[in-house]
Amino acid sequence: MAFDVKEYAQALDSFIIQMEKIQDVINPDIQGAMEGLCQVLRIAKVEADFYENLGYEEQKWGGRAVFYHEGECDTDRGITYREWTEEGNLMQYGIYPYQGGEDWSETEHQKIEVFLKIFLAFNGRIRMQQVVERLTFRDQELGMYNMAWFMKKTNLIISQGEIGKYASCQFNMRHFSVINQRIGRERASRVLGKFVRQFQAMLSNQEMVCRVGGDNFIALFLKSSLNIVMEYLKGTSIVYDEKEGKHVCVKTHAGYYMIPANCDSAANIVECLGTALNMARNVRKSEYAFFDAELMQGIRVGKMIEANLPDALEKEEFHVYYQPKIQLKNYHLVGAEALCRWFQNGKVVAPGEFIPVLEKSKLICMLDFYMLEHVCRDIRRWLDEGKEVVTVSVNLSRVHMGDMDLLDNILAIVDKYQVPHKYIEIELTETGTDVELEHLKSLVSGLRREGISTSVDDFGTGYSSMNLIRELPWNVIKIDKSFLPDKSDDRLKRVMFRHLVSLAQDMEIECIVEGVENVEQIKLLKESNCFLAQGFYFDRPLAVNDFEKKLAQIG
Repeated sequence: MAFDVKEYAQALDSFIIQMEKIQDVINPDIQGAMEGLCQVLRIAKVEADFYENLGYEEQKWGGRAVFYHEGECDTDRGITYREWTEEGNLMQYGIYPYQGGEDWSETEHQKIEVFLKIFLAFNGRIRMQQVVERLTFRDQELGMYNMAWFMKKTNLIISQGEIGKYASCQFNMRHFSVINQRIGRERASRVLGKFVRQFQAMLSNQEMVCRVGGDNFIALFLKSSLNIVMEYLKGTSIVYDEKEGKHVCVKTHAGYYMIPANCDSAANIVECLGTALNMARNVRKSEYAFFDAELMQGIRVGKMIEANLPDALEKEEFHVYYQPKIQLKNYHLVGAEALCRWFQNGKVVAPGEFIPVLEKSKLICMLDFYMLEHVCRDIRRWLDEGKEVVTVSVNLSRVHMGDMDLLDNILAIVDKYQVPHKYIEIELTETGTDVELEHLKSLVSGLRREGISTSVDDFGTGYSSMNLIRELPWNVIKIDKSFLPDKSDDRLKRVMFRHLVSLAQDMEIECIVEGVENVEQIKLLKESNCFLAQGFYFDRPLAVNDFEKKLAQIG
């Protein structure tokens, strides 16, 4: 295609004339100013990313401005240009051709570079610095400060020696997806914005609330404001329909940190808050938790566990223990659950000490595959020795959700040892997001096609339990021990338990109960027509040698 020099010159003149009238580089009129020139140069999109510094770019803490966009663009064939301000801010421009269009000619490349230089000259470094402030430090959706601003201002307060006056918290909304479903995403977004703006209005100019992402936020406030902040975050009614007076109660999980005067970085504050929030949400299942000496020790232990994991896996310090599953009609062994025990330097590290740490860092995936491989190795050996074999369930953390190769990875391990698929059951926990649920559906359906059984662990403990068994083709549900009465006169628990068992049976899903510890509980299981159980009444988790003795008694 021949390049029309005259048309280009006219479009360039028009661009310069219109840009003279624009004082703000975020002005939507820039789209119109660029239109003619972009059409001549076959440009589909002009955009820029802004970051306060290189570190923020690595963390994706920045902003984006789209100056021109018309049609589908091809980001693989674009021209990019990086520019630094005197203050160390980074701006990366991108100019992209149309999807499926011809490559730019050498002449077009030259003219596009001229176009970009003129654009930069018009903007000027002073105005671009203003853009950096607005786009780097502002969350565009809610119009509030973002995580980059929190880091910048907190580090400034630290440098001024004033940080000891402050406390901080990180919080997210409890079951906000339920509010989404109840009133719709648009209204829910307004509720979220209103909740945070009301929070900010309670604070002084010295204090701030910033968005981390999604429904996650972080705040820095004077220690004297602690009680007000805690009361608000425990639960606040937000009106979403003023005409009809409709409202919802927004509650949060929160992690708090009373910042010491010797704190030397905002990153340290964020790490402490993350630990406290995780403790509140996932360990204590409470509204809030404070970061203290106990949690600090937990961080040290956690880092040590993470650092030691690769070496521990290589040395095979993790052992598989098997807890028998019993058929109550004849009390025969019919299956087992594989549980992990860590033997380090002659001592046993309790699962509660290392499993949560590995789940937080996603290293749990390495351990899960290690366990599956060792179970398959044991089953292969038992088969080769002519032993009777039962189905073994292996736990898989929800952290795996999102791994598109998960099904293939599971099958690769099982088939590596030529283990018949009927001897493996994958035990999964409930998921908390729509994305995770879609991945879980795909995994469960894929395993079922391959003849590998699946079970949902701790059934009944999550608010999505009913939806999970309606949507997914489970083979087994494992009723959580919290539903199993420990006293013969616990009427409410007995009623709930019977209904859970009946529900599973009506849906033709096999049902097993964990945590069985006494004769009264066994009697209740039989009365409820539930005949699969595991628990200390029968056996604690057994080492391989001891479990093999149980296998030898089959038949």
